[in-house]
Amino acid sequence: MIESLSVNGPSATIKSHHNVGGLPDYMKLSVVEPLRSLFKDEVRRVGRALGIDASLIGRHPFPGPGLAIRILGDITAEKVQLLQDVDAIFIDGLKSAGLYDTVWQAGAILLPIQSVGVMGDERTYEKVVALRAVSSTDGMTADWCHLPYEFLAKVSNDIINKVKGVNRVVYDISSKPPATIEWE
Repeated sequence: MIESLSVNGPSATIKSHHNVGGLPDYMKLSVVEPLRSLFKDEVRRVGRALGIDASLIGRHPFPGPGLAIRILGDITAEKVQLLQDVDAIFIDGLKSAGLYDTVWQAGAILLPIQSVGVMGDERTYEKVVALRAVSSTDGMTADWCHLPYEFLAKVSNDIINKVKGVNRVVYDISSKPPATIEWE
């Protein structure tokens, strides 16, 4: 919330459209307050104190609008499916390699560009995806994760070979600031 709106006096709004509200007026549940004013690391401490399962507490933060902020440009059912497939390979790869819990947040981003490639004997002009993995404690600052080259190579090859329509994978090595964790 601190990045989404001014809370205690004037401050810059960093988030453009996520992490701000979004709950329906009527819900068959109660929101535990003051969670909205806590940082993500503080919410995790509360979760541990309440005995919430470690797999839920350790789950990478995933913004409310979900994949919508990781598809740059117009959003279509085809793009959502493609990004779900790419993201599953990346996240499953992190888990299989024992890296998931060393990363604070990871995800794939579908870029609004296409790239020339060669697959088999044919020239291709397909989509580009970026992989993003950061380490942080509270999300206010973050550094890119120095994942092993062998892991990145395997995941890149898996994505290109298993997800039709993708011929290039890039890895984001930007820190926050100046970049944000998400791309949109």
